[in-house]
Amino acid sequence: MYKYLSFILCLTLGVIARAKDYHVSPADGEFAIEKALQQSRLDRIHEGVKDVRIILEGGTFRLCQPIIIRPEDNGTQIIGQEGTVVSGGIKIEGWKRKGKYLVAPQPLFNGKPLEFRQLYINGKKAIRARDVQDFEKMHRILSVDKQKECIYVPKVAVRGLKNLQDAEMVLHEMWCVANLRIRSIDIQGDSAAVFFHQPESHVHFMHPWPSPMVTTDGHNSAFYLMAQDCLDTHGEWWLDTRNHLVYYYPHEGETMNSVEVPAIETLFKTEGTPDRRVSNVSIESITFEESTWMRPSYQGHAPLQAGMYMIEAYKVKPKIERVDDHKLDNQGWVGRPSAAVLVNCADGIRFQQCTFRHMGATALDFHLYTKSCEVKNCLFTDISGNAILASTFGEEGHEAHLPYSPADERVITKDLTISDCLIRDVANEDWGCVGICAGFVQGLQVLHNEIYDVSYTGISVGWGWNRQPCVMSNNQIVGNLIHHYARHMYDTAGIYTLGNQPWTVIKENVVRDIYTPGYAHDPEHWFYLYTDEGSAHITVQDNWTPSEKYLQNANGPDNTWQNNGPRVSEEIVKNAGRRK
Repeated sequence: MYKYLSFILCLTLGVIARAKDYHVSPADGEFAIEKALQQSRLDRIHEGVKDVRIILEGGTFRLCQPIIIRPEDNGTQIIGQEGTVVSGGIKIEGWKRKGKYLVAPQPLFNGKPLEFRQLYINGKKAIRARDVQDFEKMHRILSVDKQKECIYVPKVAVRGLKNLQDAEMVLHEMWCVANLRIRSIDIQGDSAAVFFHQPESHVHFMHPWPSPMVTTDGHNSAFYLMAQDCLDTHGEWWLDTRNHLVYYYPHEGETMNSVEVPAIETLFKTEGTPDRRVSNVSIESITFEESTWMRPSYQGHAPLQAGMYMIEAYKVKPKIERVDDHKLDNQGWVGRPSAAVLVNCADGIRFQQCTFRHMGATALDFHLYTKSCEVKNCLFTDISGNAILASTFGEEGHEAHLPYSPADERVITKDLTISDCLIRDVANEDWGCVGICAGFVQGLQVLHNEIYDVSYTGISVGWGWNRQPCVMSNNQIVGNLIHHYARHMYDTAGIYTLGNQPWTVIKENVVRDIYTPGYAHDPEHWFYLYTDEGSAHITVQDNWTPSEKYLQNANGPDNTWQNNGPRVSEEIVKNAGRRK
């Protein structure tokens, strides 16, 4: 009997020894989480620990480099207690009055002056100095000269711009905005020719789509950022990179209790290999905040769609003949914006009850070699670009209009589930980004999320602009609530698709309440549901919309549309959105 009890006790102790908690405090320093991961790896080796819980105490963990989760961390839970924040931001201090402005030294980060594109005062994003506060008052462009690589605007639009240091034109282009760094302005009578820095000038004026529109139907608009001369409204800021000073125009009685700027692009990432992946890691109840993305400040930003910036693009004449598809008039190759949280080479990664806020580009990105991951009950708010990206949009060597069928299909994100998330205030700087955006993806499930206050489209699935078979298939977009979308851009929809996607289903969603920006080039070119070029083998069924304002543009075969519109049952309307 005693031997039996002793045996049971040993088994119990063995089980206990295989599980271990590691408590980490912000007071332990900027490498505290990394050190806990390293210690857990050693304990796995020397003590046989299998199941690891890293418990983060409440408070802000400030990073100087990303937290990296490796295959050595498989089976780890990282759990935040109440008030746990993982931040890529640093504080700006030493504010002094200088006339109507408050001025502070440009902060140093890792020994170098830090440049940034966002600034947060008492937890709220301040406004980069710009020429208009009300975007309805943007000036329309006059004409475009692609040979000279310039845009003509009314003289009145740029008459106040004298100091062009770090100044940008933000150009509204149908379904994207371009950030073009201003090189010079040449006043010519009542108009002005605006010239731009390279490389974005060359890329921007070579590509045909999207393009600044100057037609009998209307001209696109533009506004101007980060010029010192635009610092004229309470709540605006400007970074003087030459004299290393930060300027802020405060509101009456405003206190600078906490001023922070983002310093690193990626806060957290998985780092496996295609053959040795990170597996079964859970991240729970953590707030990720303040990531940066500085490429637009150094190379401009000329996107093709959904924030994917063009590396090279040009018009094709005569058009390319394609088998069983419409002719193609352009070619392009794209890069991918950075992400605050990046998942590569990983299986079974789960984010639950996490918050993603104050992000300079993408918030959460499932990029390459990922399978069976999950995002559940998470909040995404104040995101400059896309809230969630999924799968590849083709490597940088892959022409954007080709079907994508890689020899190693493991590269594709498969069986990702995004459910019961709240996504709001998204694409608030890169207006052409979306709430949830998937490229060449398989088995995606987007279930019962709520998306609103997004600048362009709510959910976008697919890539390629062609109807040829590729790796995409079996994607499910079900039970989502999308409202107050297209805040700034048109040629849009609540739910949008591209490409051939067999067994893909879009059903029981509710799409309503689109914004009506007066500066949209074509004010009628918006939709609730939109299957775009090459969309094929997709079922669109039982989706509630206020009217049947849909578009099927250059679709492929075998799409099924059934019972969509205002007559869909009240039960479907009631059940759309997050489940309690």
